[in-house]
Amino acid sequence: MTPTPTPTPAATISNTTANNPETPSGPPKEDYKYHDFLKLLRPSGTNEKVTVALFGVGRAGTIHLGNLLGNTRIILKYVVEERFERREEIENMIGGSSSSAIQFVGADQTDAVLGDKGLQAVVITTPTFAHKELVLKALDYGKAVFCEKPIADNNEDIKKCYQKAQDAGLPLLCAFNRRFDPSFSTLAKKVHAGELGKVHMVKTCARDSPLPSMEYLKISNGIFHDCAVHDIDLVCWTLGQFPTRVFSTATAHRKEIADIDDFDTVAIQMTFPEGTMALIDLSRFAVYGYDQRIEVFGPGGMLQCNNQSSVTLQSYKSDGVQDQPIWYSFASRYDDAYKRQLDHFINVVQGKEELIITAKQTLACCRVASAAEKSARTGLPVDIKYDD
Repeated sequence: MTPTPTPTPAATISNTTANNPETPSGPPKEDYKYHDFLKLLRPSGTNEKVTVALFGVGRAGTIHLGNLLGNTRIILKYVVEERFERREEIENMIGGSSSSAIQFVGADQTDAVLGDKGLQAVVITTPTFAHKELVLKALDYGKAVFCEKPIADNNEDIKKCYQKAQDAGLPLLCAFNRRFDPSFSTLAKKVHAGELGKVHMVKTCARDSPLPSMEYLKISNGIFHDCAVHDIDLVCWTLGQFPTRVFSTATAHRKEIADIDDFDTVAIQMTFPEGTMALIDLSRFAVYGYDQRIEVFGPGGMLQCNNQSSVTLQSYKSDGVQDQPIWYSFASRYDDAYKRQLDHFINVVQGKEELIITAKQTLACCRVASAAEKSARTGLPVDIKYDD
């Protein structure tokens, strides 16, 4: 006869469970959505709100508009849009009580908006040529500034903007949104922690979808400063250093893009001080969706972020296995990144965090983008030196 087992005391069970590495101790830090849920489920302290004005409601501005409206920490007081038709569309789309608290005004009301003493911050998503003037004016009025990249269309003007922010003691965030993507930021943290050892090679791929309109491309500041600068920032941030030499080649397969003296396909090779190399593969259009990948290789192994899909379904049939399409465009692929970036900015405004995108980093990435364009146009490698 098998003896009856002696019951284990409750305290022993508890201690055993606590010391068992296979027993989950709580949600993993990677489940950022659950942690966001917990913040709402168990709020701590009061929900201090920041009053914001949005300047520009084009491609990026539309994304920021939705996030500003959906963020419980923000009061959106003004939407400033130069085009009357677009302004009217947005006001009608928001509708109801939401729009009644928002003032929709034209660019001619910029001084009146910035002069509002209750306004704390601005989000600037106008075309690039308008960034510098708006950034400097907003800082003059004492407002914290979130600005889509680039902050200005040349490094000297970018320096002026950052110097003004420093003199005023105000935050100026250049919106390199990929740093806030959960997958990319997790990869970067692992690299920073030394999991791979000294990195040998980084590869990124960024292929746009859909093909941007010619109206946009004409004011985009070119593929190097519109697209490549994102990958340059991602690589430099991941490695924690800047390249000393860059070589690139570029072409325009589409006549309409060649006609505006721009490119639609680019390859960039960067060499870093410790011998690490990086390769960037860019295209203005991929027929299969918004292709965004990164791979980091070193003696300790490899880290990789692949494309993502909105649906994880796989279909198994007689003709093979089929996955679902990847995200179609930047608005969907980087939805989480845009929201997390905005939260970071609000935390900075409220003094809860320091800016993670610095003046030095922004200036360096713009310098590298310019060097890469120079290399593509001359066919020669370009050596880069940085200001201290």
